[in-house]
Amino acid sequence: MQSIEGKVVWITGASSGIGEALTYALSEKNCKLIISARNEEALQGVRNNCAKKDLVKILPLDLGSFKTMGQTVEQALSFYSSVDILINNAGISQRSLIIDTEFEVYKKLMDINYLGTIALTKALLPYFIQTKKGHFVTVTSLMGKFGSPYRSGYCGAKHALHGFFDVLRMEHEKDGVSVTLVCPGFVQTNIAKMPSQEMVVLRKMMMSPLKTDFRLQLSRKK
Repeated sequence: MQSIEGKVVWITGASSGIGEALTYALSEKNCKLIISARNEEALQGVRNNCAKKDLVKILPLDLGSFKTMGQTVEQALSFYSSVDILINNAGISQRSLIIDTEFEVYKKLMDINYLGTIALTKALLPYFIQTKKGHFVTVTSLMGKFGSPYRSGYCGAKHALHGFFDVLRMEHEKDGVSVTLVCPGFVQTNIAKMPSQEMVVLRKMMMSPLKTDFRLQLSRKK
């Protein structure tokens, strides 16, 4: 496996949760970091807590602003003259029964979790193709592989990410572009603190023989 040390890594959703933890871990690896989220003040706090804060650049990002993604990528490339890895981690959550969920909630989830991530990815893709290298790492969820009660919109957006990035890998592996989909299970972050009833349902699903075999298959995928 190629070393990540010294790589230019751009992390979205870096103001808290998984993105924040990744920022600290990669800072310890001497990576040159670009951290993005909507909350610039929170990003500054994350930067100040990094082991190598001089190698951490802050780039505010709103995934709902599709039309500005080209400018955002240009700004990201201006920091270190390159980007080696984009970690698509930003997103929002949802917890409600389908019957109680307004359509606008589904639209917002797709706009941010799916279309915003795709807009940023497509804006950076030409650079990766030009340089014949680059790695998209997209943090989805186990819910991108199967459903869960109360999370219909969230699951739908995560399933969509899997479809898009699987095809991106197929189409651009020849250009030196790598794609990794990361499917975390239960993570205690601010975005979603899972109620006990939902956790029990998901644990039962994961303990079934079918799901156990499926997890083993996922772990072997790139």
